[in-house]
Amino acid sequence: MLGKDSLKYNGARRRDKAPFPWPRAPLTLSAMTDPRIGIIGAGNMGLALGAGLAAAPAPRARLVISDRNAEKRARAEDLGVSATDDNEALARESDVLILAVKPQHLKALCATLAPALERARPLLISVAAGIRVEDLDAWLGGGQWIVRAMPNTPALLRAGTSVLYAGAGVPARERALAETLLATVSRVFWVPEEALMDAATAVSGSGPAYLFLFLEALIAAGAKAGLPPALAADLARSTTLGAARMAEGGDVDVATLRARVTSPGGTTERAIASLLADDFPGMMARAVAAACARSRQLSAEWGAS
Repeated sequence: MLGKDSLKYNGARRRDKAPFPWPRAPLTLSAMTDPRIGIIGAGNMGLALGAGLAAAPAPRARLVISDRNAEKRARAEDLGVSATDDNEALARESDVLILAVKPQHLKALCATLAPALERARPLLISVAAGIRVEDLDAWLGGGQWIVRAMPNTPALLRAGTSVLYAGAGVPARERALAETLLATVSRVFWVPEEALMDAATAVSGSGPAYLFLFLEALIAAGAKAGLPPALAADLARSTTLGAARMAEGGDVDVATLRARVTSPGGTTERAIASLLADDFPGMMARAVAAACARSRQLSAEWGAS
């Protein structure tokens, strides 16, 4: 993680100076000098990042989110984020531009942004699953500074996890800038090879959905066992949160934590035996493998030229 004054950012390369209605509040990230951050795409991930950044007590940044859809812009504004429908103007005027659109829409978006980005040259952060840096760079005419990121939706609560990969030629200063930005809403991890982004997507990008499915199943099982549904939901959520906090400590591996709860001949041992008989570890392995395969498939389907 970066220190408070580890970097000074002086703006994007060859940035145009045309006016754009940025928020006027004195907003700065600790490692930047008054950056202008644009997010294109007000879907779930774009909104999570935007709302998380806007809600962070410190450090803060000037932030505008763009989407063609009026309802999504309204949602962004409800979360305290300034919104526009002008992608090209936002691209011209941003020091950091986050591309938060679905992978199947990214190539078409790049075609509209390429002329603006040829002159503005901001740091680009792409959160599109499966789209390689080299493809994105080619769509934008080459020579861009691109960091590929896979955050997850808990970024909305500034409790996310983000995995980053920097394309060739991204200077250390811009790598640090990307890390500082994502660190306001998540823990940040780097991978040395882009191929590892597929596995990272499968584990942390998709991971919240696996846990929500587990919670759904545990709540339903509790209700089926006789608990009032509301109580079953409260117990399941509270238990999951407490167990996650124990695992997060890192002093004890999760297998040991599980063993400590699993007394010989007790109720937990019987439940674990049932899960193992149904090949629960194999189910998770197959789920992660399926997500990895889909990430690679997205690259093949929507990447390249």
